[in-house]
Formats: sequence, structure tokens, C-alpha cells
Amino acid sequence: MKGTASRSRWEIISSHIFTYFNFLNLVLAGLVLVSGQYKNMLFMGIVVTNAVIGIGQELKVKRIIDALSVVTATKARRYENGEFCKCDIELLRDGDTVRFLLGDQIPVDCEILETDGIEVNESLLTGESLAVQKKKGDFVYSGSDVVAGSAIAKVVHTGEENYATQLVKKAKTKRRATSEMQDAIGRIIKYVSYALIPIGLLLFFIQRYSAHNTLSDSIVNTVAGVIGMIPEGLVLLTSISFILGVGRLARKNALVQEMEAIEALARVDVLCLDKTGTITTGDLQVEELVPLSEEKDMAEVLGVLAYAFEETNATTEALRRYFPKTQGAVIAEKVPFSSSRKHMRVTIAGKGDYRLGAPEYLTENGKTLARAEVYAAEGMRVLLLTHDKNEVGFIILSDIIKADAAETFAFFREKNVQIKILSGDNPLTVSVVGVRAGLPEAKNYVDARELPEEEEELRKVIGNYTVFGRVSPEKKQAIVKALEAEGNVTGMVGDGVNDVLALKDADCGIAMAAGSDAAKQIAHIVLLDSDFASMKQIVGEGRTIISNIERVSALYLTKTIYSILLCLIYIILGKSYPFIPIQLSLIGGTAIGIPSFVLALEHHEETIPRGFLRNVLRVSLPAAICMVGSLVAITLMGEWFSLSELILSSMHLIAGGIVSFGVLLAVCIPMSRVRFALCVTVIGIFVGAILLFPGFFGMAPVMHLIMTLL
Repeated sequence: MKGTASRSRWEIISSHIFTYFNFLNLVLAGLVLVSGQYKNMLFMGIVVTNAVIGIGQELKVKRIIDALSVVTATKARRYENGEFCKCDIELLRDGDTVRFLLGDQIPVDCEILETDGIEVNESLLTGESLAVQKKKGDFVYSGSDVVAGSAIAKVVHTGEENYATQLVKKAKTKRRATSEMQDAIGRIIKYVSYALIPIGLLLFFIQRYSAHNTLSDSIVNTVAGVIGMIPEGLVLLTSISFILGVGRLARKNALVQEMEAIEALARVDVLCLDKTGTITTGDLQVEELVPLSEEKDMAEVLGVLAYAFEETNATTEALRRYFPKTQGAVIAEKVPFSSSRKHMRVTIAGKGDYRLGAPEYLTENGKTLARAEVYAAEGMRVLLLTHDKNEVGFIILSDIIKADAAETFAFFREKNVQIKILSGDNPLTVSVVGVRAGLPEAKNYVDARELPEEEEELRKVIGNYTVFGRVSPEKKQAIVKALEAEGNVTGMVGDGVNDVLALKDADCGIAMAAGSDAAKQIAHIVLLDSDFASMKQIVGEGRTIISNIERVSALYLTKTIYSILLCLIYIILGKSYPFIPIQLSLIGGTAIGIPSFVLALEHHEETIPRGFLRNVLRVSLPAAICMVGSLVAITLMGEWFSLSELILSSMHLIAGGIVSFGVLLAVCIPMSRVRFALCVTVIGIFVGAILLFPGFFGMAPVMHLIMTLL
């Protein structure tokens, strides 16, 4: 299903008007017109109403989404009037000068003019996950992500001339959000579409030449059988529910980039996330310096490293707040921090090579690593500074835990959603922070470097841990894949370039609007307020939408199943079809149409088990069999007692109504005041219709029917 924001008004209108089922309904209406029984064309009023409602609702949601999409639109930094200003990528032209910073997704093909240690991930184009360092004169291609450093470049290709476009965007396409519901409904439509015409032709032949009906009655009976088989209401209901769901989530600051993501979100049972920005605020503060050598200029060196690169992150921001910039130092060479290296490197002229990063990546000294673990056990983040590979000292930083973290984790625990923390930090540090934030399972931690590389082995141990530390981008991706291979529906929340691979392969990828362009472009849903706590409302809303769709889908699928079975059985029996179109319009409108729209708008959150078709068939299949059994029994009884066609038609209509309202009552359990009022209202409409207008609906007056049966 194409995103609402990406469709023009004409595309929306035409998608609701020019459909296979609308064309089929038009043909059937034409046949009824030829028959002269005009009242049986009432179903076209329902078709038109459905189309108008669908168009109106989708256009309404489109206005909301178009307004919010501006937040996630990819921008470029173009040099004009002496400074770099953000502009839409569509405005870029060959020869423009642009700047790329850490986290950017490169929108056009460029040649590097100046570089500040830029490294790009070209995996979306080449499949190679290792970052590539670019030098002056090298080319960077659209679809690549900046994972370290920054650069100034000249645009060489735009639009259709881009390398990614030439590849027909094959390598850039992300995995679409999974939709078990859409797949199941698609299969139903496919099989019913194949069956409609041959069954309809056979039914007409039987009505005309075996049941010996008039041509007019044969046409009307055939139209009734075919109309009942068309699952048009199911398609419309699903589409409108998803569209309204996009609008609801937009009002809760979640931009849905793929409608299917709503279902994946509702069924998520494992949620993977980083520590930063979810458990913690993302801000750090320097607590202390711990010297490990006799070097006296540790603060001065850190005053160089903190300002060596134009692009910053939470760590360098904390260092800049603590250390003033060292004047006079000349940097001979520098390599920025990356999530795969876990450190940065700066060579200072006359002093030597300095590195700052995770202790495990910079030293093998057991005593030093043991001291780092002591701080990590207190929930601190530890950085090691080395000089020409000799240890200089620790920089101890602390995270700030979000005030609502415990409440958010309690919500997911109540909803039976497992939490997995995938962090690049020390696993012990993350574990301590997780426990302090209200996630007791965080005590089960592991260093991701110790996990097996083979997926089969990884699947065996993945359930033993909640916290995974020192996780590389590739390992995040492997963990997500292993969880999915174990049968879990996996959500991934991320905001950085290091999360892109995992976001791409998750059943539902969720990015923060304040995060990198690459993460926002690859995600299925973007949190516009960049607040992980809003996931409570968003998951709840997703579950409400999908539970409503599953509930009312049983109503529509019951009708499709019993209509197919009735057609086949009455073809075999050679008897007149038990309904006429006007009767199906009455049953469909009161027992299916009105209730489905009311129930689809309910706010009633439920846990959604996997198996959409199985869940729906649990109600609809027994009901359809009950309907078919009742109608066939009435037909055979009518022949045995020589009942008139009018009496038989009346009994069929009443039996059909009773079974249909039984299905409605079943899907309304547990009964609420609104649902009880709904059931009473639609049953009242049905009873009133057959009491006041029996002739219009093809049945005998009720008193005449009672007297005949008595």
C-alpha cells in the first residue's frame, strides 16, 4: 500500500473509483437494469457511499501528513551568499558546492573538494558494510551515509543521472514493513477474483435452465450470488482503517512512512533500542579525570581532541563543556570517531599520536581494563586516552537517566513486549543504567564481541540476554535477524547511522526526527518529538487499529465465505438462489456495514496474536457454515412442504439476519455500552424494515408468514 503522503489527489480519487470490484459492481448493476427489477440496484448506493467516504477520509489524512512530512524531508547544505544554507535536494544543480556532516544521507553524486576525515557507508549501493574513507578528488554517491567526519563537495550528478537512479534504486530499497493482514487479504481477493466469473456463469445457467426461473429472476439471483462473494467492504474497511490510523498516529507525533508499519507495530513482541535517547537523555557530563601515567598535559590534549572535528556528538559536547580549547596546537593528521572503530585519533605536531575511545579497543592491559570495569559497574561511561599507544588516563562520564524511563518500561512489560538494549557502550555500564532506569532484566548482559558469528548459534543464546554492549552496526543487524528467525516480530528504535542496518531489517523500524537523515529515510515510522516515551501511545494506538480491523473483518469474511458456499451448493442442488440483491443489501447494511464503521473507530487496545486469517476464521467459518446449513435446510423443507417462493424468500431473509446478527454479537464480546447500543440499533433497523416494508425486501407480510407456518 502506497504511503498517503506520496499520493496526489488524483491518485487517491482514482484508486477509490477505478477498481476491479467497482467495475464488476457496475456490470452487475447494468444486468439488474436490464432485468427491470430496479430496487435490486440499491447495492450501488452503498458502493458510491463507500467510495465517497474512502476518498474524503484519505484526503483529510493526506493534509495532515503532508504538513508533517516537512520534518523528515532530506535537506542539503548548499553554499550560497557566503555561507552554507539548508535547501531541498530538488533545488541542487550540477556544480553546486555542498557540505556533508556526520549522519547525513548523501542525496546526489558529488566529488570531494575538502575532507575532515569523512567516511561513508555505501552498503545500500554496494552491499559492502565496511565504511570507506574518502579523500580529495574521490566521488561519493547518492544513497551513501556519512558515518564519520565531514566534507565539502561539488555536485556532479542530480536526478535521473545519479548513480543510485541508474541502478534503478535496487540496492537502496529498504525492507518493507511486514503486513500479515495485507498478505492474507490479498490472497482472499486473488482467489475470489478467479472464482467470481466461472461461478457466476454456472449459477446463471442453473437458475435459468435447472431451477426454471424467468430470465429476469435468473439475472437477479445470479447478481445476488456474485455480490455476496465480492469482499469489497473488507478491502475498503482495511484501507480506511489504515488511513485513519496514519492520521491518529500523526496527531500523536508519529509520522508513518508505510501504512503496513501500523500492523507490524501492533504485533511487535520484541523491541530493540539503544541506551542513548531512550533510557538516558543523550546528554553526558564529565565526572573526573583519572591519570594512569606521569603525563601532566592530559587536559591540554583533551582540549585539542574535543575541538579537532567540526562534527560533534554527545561525548565531544561533554568534553567541550569541561575542557577549554587548547590554543597553538597543530594537528598533522586526524581520524574521526566511528561506531566500528570505537575511538578517534589525532596526531599533534611535535607531540605524537593520541587516541581517545573505548578501553577495550585501545589496550589489552588486564589491570587497566579491570579498573575500567569498576567504574562501569557504577554505571559510568569510561574513555581511555593513549599517547603513542601508551595509556595516559581515564575520562569518566555519566549518563542522565530520563525521568519517564521506568514508566515506559513498565508499560512494555505489562504488554508482554521484551526489551533488548543494543549499545556501543560497555555492557556492564549499560546494565547498571538499565537496572537503575527500571528494567531489572538488564542484569542479564553480554559483550556482543563474544557472541557467535553464525546465525544458528546466535539464535540459541539470544534469548539469554537483555543488554548487548559493544555492539557494532553489523552485529545490531545480526541480532535483529536472529530474533526474527526465532519467530519474534521485532521493532527497532534508533537515531544514528550505526542503527541504519538494524532499522532496515527490522519488522518495524522507528527513527527519531532529531536523528540522522539516513535513519529517518530508512525507517518505517519517525517519532517527530524524538521522545521514546511516546512509544507507549503509539504502540497502544497501533494495537487498537489492528484489533478493530480483525474484529470487523470477521463480519465481511463471513459473508464472502457463505456466499461462495451457497453458490456452489445451489449449483449442485439446481435450486433457486436463496437471496435477491435487495435482501443482501439489508443484511449487509445493518449487520455488517454500519457496525463495521462504528467498531473500526473504537479506542479499545488489545494484545494482537499472530495469525490474522486464523483469528478471523475462528469466528467467520463456523458462522458461514451455520448460515449455509440453515438456508439449505429451509430450501429442502420448503420443497417438502410445498411452500411458496415468497414464503421461502421470507424465511431465508429472516434466517440470514439471525445468523448475521449472531456474528455481530460474537465480535462485540466483551460487550460495552456503545456496542450494546449499536447491536440494539441495527437489529431494530432490520426488524423495522421487514415489518414496515416487507414487499420492498421481497418477503411476505409477517402475519401472513406466521399464519402460513402455523
